[in-house]
Amino acid sequence: MSSSKEHHPESLATKEDLLDSSAKKITLKSYDGETFDIEEAVALESQTIKHLIDDVSDDTGIPIPNVTGKILAKVIEYCKKHVEYARSNEKPPEDELKKWDAEFVQVDQETLFDLILAANYLNIKSLLDLTCKSVADMMLAAKTPEAIRETFNIKNDYSPEEEQKIRSENQWAFE
Repeated sequence: MSSSKEHHPESLATKEDLLDSSAKKITLKSYDGETFDIEEAVALESQTIKHLIDDVSDDTGIPIPNVTGKILAKVIEYCKKHVEYARSNEKPPEDELKKWDAEFVQVDQETLFDLILAANYLNIKSLLDLTCKSVADMMLAAKTPEAIRETFNIKNDYSPEEEQKIRSENQWAFE
């Protein structure tokens, strides 16, 4: 028989947390004042929130100063999906969760970068890994330095002569 403290690979909350906290609600307050009442199990996906729960009174909610309501709603959506997957007795194939994750990161670049910052601040490793992988995939798809600069709106601060010199000195990197 498995221990109740086993972690699901996609969820930071333990099975015990998922069962014990399914009825308890936690209020989160975004940077721009939006409030979200969510199950404690969903909140526990964030290591940052997990540490704050004991320090904040139930009346005031937990302030999330670095995350807007729009982004916090997306983070909560991600955490809910992963908690539901971990909680499910009849687990759907893991491919379904991976497909959902892939669709989840199909957002505009600004939202993706905001999700990275939120995942980092809230210490949600699986979301941080997912969003960073999405950016890496974008870079690989762009292939050339020019295409990467265009994709990420990066200004080329080298003159054509400086760039040519760097390319000739590092020819191996451009093959």
